[in-house]
Amino acid sequence: MSRLVPVMRELALMPEHERREIIEDLVVRELKSALFMTEEEDLPLETGFFDLGLTSLKLSEVKSVLESTLDCEIQTTVLFRRPTPEQLIDHLTD
Repeated sequence: MSRLVPVMRELALMPEHERREIIEDLVVRELKSALFMTEEEDLPLETGFFDLGLTSLKLSEVKSVLESTLDCEIQTTVLFRRPTPEQLIDHLTD
């Protein structure tokens, strides 16, 4: 069993706004890393992944890190049906 499971259980027990904040921080951090952005730079949450400059390969790498960190599976189709950071955060928060 993954050692992250207790963290996911804790997230599930949190109020939605707290859970969303933690997930948003994680998603933004990973996307900024993939885009070689500094912590100080703002990541526009409403901009599409490809418009931000991500390639399919980089987006796949971000997906893998998020799956590993959150101990969950993110279907590839989610990234195309919810093609912005904000929409991905919404999906992961639900």
